[in-house]
Amino acid sequence: QVQLVESGGGLVQAGDSLRLSCAASGRTFSSGSIGWFRQAPGKEREFVAAFSWGGTTTYYADSVKGRFTISRDNAKNTVYLQMNSLKPEDTAVYYCATGGSGPVANPLDYPYWGRGTQLTVSS
Repeated sequence: QVQLVESGGGLVQAGDSLRLSCAASGRTFSSGSIGWFRQAPGKEREFVAAFSWGGTTTYYADSVKGRFTISRDNAKNTVYLQMNSLKPEDTAVYYCATGGSGPVANPLDYPYWGRGTQLTVSS
């Protein structure tokens, strides 16, 4: 079993930067894809960024490409999402997930999820 805990969310202004963290306990990120997703009120959960199962290839949604960076520290069993040039449309609850065996952008392929951390970006 894998437990994931996100942290680092908060209230920021447009243009600010913030880094989210996802700490894992139990089994680590040794296998399967690792991804970040977000969900805004009234919207479907959407893909943000991910590592492939091998951890050597990264993927980003077009909406965050060039602004967000996913990274990992295996020694700390932690994955990060560095978010720069934040926009109001980035406002959402951000979730990390792991164990994905299919397309990295499909939330249905991830069996393990954190409980989320709220990001609010004001204009």
